[in-house]
Amino acid sequence: MEFPKGTIKELTFHSKELGEDILLLVYLPANFSPLYKYSLLITQDGRDYFQLGRLGRLADEFLYNREIENLIIVGIPYKDVADRRRKYHPNGDQNEKYIRFLAHELVPFLDTEFPTYQMGTTRALIGDSLGATVSLMTAIQYPHTFGKVLLQSPYVNHKVLGLIKDFTDTQLLEIYHVIGIQETEVPTTDGQVKNFLRPNRELSKIISEKSITYFYEEFNGDHTWTYWQPDLRRALKMFF
Repeated sequence: MEFPKGTIKELTFHSKELGEDILLLVYLPANFSPLYKYSLLITQDGRDYFQLGRLGRLADEFLYNREIENLIIVGIPYKDVADRRRKYHPNGDQNEKYIRFLAHELVPFLDTEFPTYQMGTTRALIGDSLGATVSLMTAIQYPHTFGKVLLQSPYVNHKVLGLIKDFTDTQLLEIYHVIGIQETEVPTTDGQVKNFLRPNRELSKIISEKSITYFYEEFNGDHTWTYWQPDLRRALKMFF
């Protein structure tokens, strides 16, 4: 069945934090109206989520069937692999600036441009792999701004584990977290091969011991969109 299609428009936004123009892909529902209020889903790897994750099509279907609340999706594409690593990786030289960009620049801009609820509980971040990592780091540091975070196979290192260990505003955050049981030898962009499963299990253990609203599942698969794409159906419904 064909559902009424939302539109994806491109906006360019200048970030003072990063000192560069950032391209935004903004999905507006088919029945978008400034008279309604909308929740926000902000995705790292923005182009991937629309093309490989088919996120817009999924939102079209769910909104048409009234299975999720009114939603605007904002995708932030990366320029290339090196750019992605600089911004998303916990040790990337632009990682802290990128996190500040998300919280201090992007959210106020979106709240001005679109009819949003302007509350942390109605804003979610999503990402896969390193995109999930930076989403989690941002939500932990700004839980009043981002009340929900969806993690698909995040890269987890000691820095990430340390952040979650020290996290105290647990009542403000909801976390959705999936990892594949075959993600034991994942080739990373710096040419290494890493076990993603072990540190993700460690992360899950730490989160589970806190009073965070938390969903965790290990799926039978590896570190690819083959598994992340179908998982989005459940993730979207659970959070919206």
